[in-house]
Amino acid sequence: MTNKLTIAGVLAVLGLLAACSEEVKRKPGSIYMPDMANSRAYETYADHSNLEAKGISYNNMPVAGTVSRSEEYVYHIPKDSAGSETMYNASASVINPVQMLSEEEMTEAKRLYLVNCGICHGPKLDGNGPLWKDGSGPYPAKPATLKGDAKYEDMTEGMMFYSVTYGRNLMGAYSSQLTPKQRWNIIHYIKVEQGKKGNGKAIPATTLTPAVKDTTVVAK
Repeated sequence: MTNKLTIAGVLAVLGLLAACSEEVKRKPGSIYMPDMANSRAYETYADHSNLEAKGISYNNMPVAGTVSRSEEYVYHIPKDSAGSETMYNASASVINPVQMLSEEEMTEAKRLYLVNCGICHGPKLDGNGPLWKDGSGPYPAKPATLKGDAKYEDMTEGMMFYSVTYGRNLMGAYSSQLTPKQRWNIIHYIKVEQGKKGNGKAIPATTLTPAVKDTTVVAK
């Protein structure tokens, strides 16, 4: 008799637990931190204007005046204010510290270019990426032709770096996707493809410092 009561009690408890489990599935509890449980992803070219109205400060840019402690190359030129070209013009004097890449590093630089730049500027640097696609793609205007157009072949590496870092015209900023070293490596790859340079002697990183006031603060 005792065994029967024990078995019946165990079955009753299991039934109750099963019922509670089904109830939880139908009515889940509140999430303690919903923003962390269900994060909202924002892409580079997405419309972020609705965030400000919600009190959310987000622009895909690092905190002004900060650099990573692990960063090899520190870029001191800040972004121009609206309508100004002062800092962009000053960037022309900045020399790419990457003057030589190994075969492995060039392969990686090419991969980074294809992943981040090729969609617009094309695998052949001819502006015919998937977004243009000979005029049949979704982009309404052909992106810049990096190879074969004197305007971009003659553009200094410093100006290229400024454009990639802060964005330029219709191109968004890539400072949140690529480290400064990766950006310099990509620009080195572009210049090699343009036939403007080869793998020569590396230039010391100190040449990165232009005649612009240094307001850099190392992030903690």
